[in-house]
Amino acid sequence: MGDREEFCFVHAADVHLDSPLAGLARYEGAPVQAIRRATRDAFSNLVELAVVEAVDFVLIAGDLYDGDWKDYNTGLFFSAQMARLEEAGIPAFVVAGNHDAASQITRRLRPPGNVHVFSTAAPQTRVLERLGVAVHGQGFPRREVTEDLSRAYPAPLEAHFNIGLLHTALDGREGHAPYAPASVAGLRARGYDYWALGHVHAREVVCEEPWIVFPGNLQGRHAREIGAKGASLVRVAGHRVEAVEHRAVDVVRWFDEAVDCGAAADVDTVLSRVEHALERVRDAAQGRLAAVRLRLTGEAPVDARLRSQAERLVNECHALAVNIGDVWVEQVRVETREPGDASAALSRDDAFGGLLRSIRDLDADDEALAELATEFIPLRNKLPAGLLSGDDAFDPASPDTVRAALADVKALLVARLAGMDEGT
Repeated sequence: MGDREEFCFVHAADVHLDSPLAGLARYEGAPVQAIRRATRDAFSNLVELAVVEAVDFVLIAGDLYDGDWKDYNTGLFFSAQMARLEEAGIPAFVVAGNHDAASQITRRLRPPGNVHVFSTAAPQTRVLERLGVAVHGQGFPRREVTEDLSRAYPAPLEAHFNIGLLHTALDGREGHAPYAPASVAGLRARGYDYWALGHVHAREVVCEEPWIVFPGNLQGRHAREIGAKGASLVRVAGHRVEAVEHRAVDVVRWFDEAVDCGAAADVDTVLSRVEHALERVRDAAQGRLAAVRLRLTGEAPVDARLRSQAERLVNECHALAVNIGDVWVEQVRVETREPGDASAALSRDDAFGGLLRSIRDLDADDEALAELATEFIPLRNKLPAGLLSGDDAFDPASPDTVRAALADVKALLVARLAGMDEGT
């Protein structure tokens, strides 16, 4: 038994230092440097958390790196952060995962004195006598480890708080390679008090008797890794886990935002809804940079125009993000569809269907629409001047007027077809 009855530690995993965030769009005003530095800044936040909370040690359960270093700067950054921990008297324990397996990393630096990197050849045990803690772990010797490493982990040390540090897919998790598979029953059978797992990027408390925890990754790297990302702060008293708290350390937070475009008749209406959505995302990010994938959804009369004006649409969304601030639009996906009745009518193999398809194509072609509008110039020239000015101005040669008339014609055709199908 150690000298202290109470202690705490940080359990982190899947840091992926210097991993390039996916889909880095380079448009004017995009926060490119902030996004590039995200994994480093999140790791700095983790170290700051450990220092501020005065934890007794830090665990990193694999994938500290994202594969072989491009240069030594990645390793030098890690060493500098560990020096901050060493100054605070905090040791760190690390196992290699599939991304930083022994066979993956060719450049190496000796770890700082307060860092223990577990062997990849066989399980090891490190003991913190003053705390009465035993940490057991083994890293990946190669990227594709298909055997259950936990089976070879040693028996728990008597009168110690035993921790298993392991990079594993456990019994399988969607979206993650089935490396070092293990079972909950097998981990429980080891008799440890806490299993500090890594590899799965979504936070998950698998079990509480004993505690088996995936803390998730420190920093979301793409639009499938949404929400708060960070590490687990674990408090122990009397050799029993009292609390496992999730602490966010991410600096870029990902959102997958669906914008309902139902009944939207024009692009400006859609953009207004996008603006409100981006403001909500900015607020939800709580001061962090918000990275968002926009999905435009719903039955929308404007569907064809959204698809035909894709370049304008994307850049309008980028401009909105720049104006709002602290928001980066990673991608804009048009998932709208024609209103139900119109969609069915468009597929008809008759004159009605052909006319509706012609209206749809014309609505989506700005050049053709502008050319059609010129046909109404003679009519405009015959109208009284009062009709062409003021709040209620009507200009039959304006493309917007023609587009609105086409929408009305389409609605009348669809309504007439619906009435015909119902026998009215």
